[in-house]
Amino acid sequence: MGLSVGSGRRRGFRDINVTPLVDVMLVLLIVFMVTAPLLTTGLRIDLPEVKAAQTPVKDARLLISITKEEKILFGEEDVTSHIDQALKDNPRVQKERELYIRADKNARYGVVATVVAAARNSGVESLNLLVEPEVEEEK
Repeated sequence: MGLSVGSGRRRGFRDINVTPLVDVMLVLLIVFMVTAPLLTTGLRIDLPEVKAAQTPVKDARLLISITKEEKILFGEEDVTSHIDQALKDNPRVQKERELYIRADKNARYGVVATVVAAARNSGVESLNLLVEPEVEEEK
C-alpha cells in the first residue's frame, strides 16, 4: 500500500525498526521481575496470638505498626518522635475517627500505651488492636 513506482524512493510509509524497542521492553520486564519480590517483603511484626474473631482491616493507610525495636510507623512513615502531631494532622483520622494498631508481641507495653493515648488525644473514637488468631490444635 505504501509502495510507489518510479524513482525507487519510497513515499508515504516508512519501515520502523522495532527491534530496539523490543530489546528495551524485555530488559524492563526482567528488571521488574527481579525487583518485585524485594518490594513485597514488608515489615516483620510478630503479633500476639489470642482467641479472637477475625476482623478485616478496612484500610491499611489508617494502620499504626509498632515493631519490636519500638519504632512507630503510620502507614509507611516513621512517626516515632511525633506520633501525636501525625495523628492530629491526618485528615482521614480526623474525619473517620477510626484507627488500627498492630504491635509486635515483644514490644514494650509503654510504647503501645503511648500510641493509644496519642490516638485518644487526636480524637479517635474507634481504636482497634490487631492480633494473630490462635490456631487450635487437632486432638
